[in-house]
Amino acid sequence: MSGKAVHDVHPDRPRWTHLALRVGDVEQSIAWYERFTPLRVLQRTSDGRGVGASLADPQDKPFPFVLTLAQFAPETDPFGFAPPTVLGPFAHIGFELQSREEVDAIAAAAEAEGTLTFSPTMMPPPIGYICFVEDPDGNTVEFSYDQGTYTMIREAWGDRS
Repeated sequence: MSGKAVHDVHPDRPRWTHLALRVGDVEQSIAWYERFTPLRVLQRTSDGRGVGASLADPQDKPFPFVLTLAQFAPETDPFGFAPPTVLGPFAHIGFELQSREEVDAIAAAAEAEGTLTFSPTMMPPPIGYICFVEDPDGNTVEFSYDQGTYTMIREAWGDRS
């Protein structure tokens, strides 16, 4: 393979771009993330090793953060030597919402599915109001309100919008 770039668009500097998860059923995971989060399918891929999908929030242009889901075929899984791992119980993917009511609604939906692992709770600053939900593979996903991420950024680095 030549050293020539395949793509013509690149970041203007090093950027945090994605989180990749190994999943058991990519379609089930896509459906779950599209139901519970603002993420939508950006791209689907497949090759001899399996199938995958990249999900992102369509409103996060031009600096997206992508969730990459990979379902490997058992006979060609390059990581088959290791047992599947999950984020949890504390390691998690975090989504900050716009209200406590949104956190409560997601918690209620997750509880109905049997995937709520930490009920909505007001935690001390800077954590805020949170709940934890498991995705189809058991990864922990946090939904929060008033976590202070945007305040921290502005206080530390100013408003750069």
